Amino acid sequence: MIMYFRTKHINKLLLFFYFLILINCQFQESYKNHGIVFLENRSNKLVLNTSNKNDVIKIFGEPHTVSFKNDNEWIYIERVLSKGEYHKLGQNILKTNNVLILSFNKYGVLVDKKILYKRDLQKVKFSTDKTANELSKKSFVEKFLSSVRSKMYKNK
Repeated sequence: MIMYFRTKHINKLLLFFYFLILINCQFQESYKNHGIVFLENRSNKLVLNTSNKNDVIKIFGEPHTVSFKNDNEWIYIERVLSKGEYHKLGQNILKTNNVLILSFNKYGVLVDKKILYKRDLQKVKFSTDKTANELSKKSFVEKFLSSVRSKMYKNK
């Protein structure tokens, strides 16, 4: 009788612990980070007209990209994705998408910093111009050989 009483309660305790573990897993979202985590908090450590390129590298590391027009403009990115709800079939949802743009003067001192948030990036207009790709154009010999190949396999 006493043995039955102990196993009955032990089974209930084990079931309770399993239940707690499953509930705990359900409340935690899984995140996929890309770029610099907590970009806004780290950017608050930078002081205009005081911080230089070395300070920025200590806080953020090397820049993700450098501007095409100006080598003294560095760009850092933060992107966080999480799993969607069950009714969205687990598709990734974009939680944060921040971009930090740092501008330096010719001496390497920070002159301007600008953070673009997810809502700001939706207003950015992109160019619709197309770039001609000279590398993918086929030479005369390549065009000739591909036409011969197509004629050979056409008869089979």
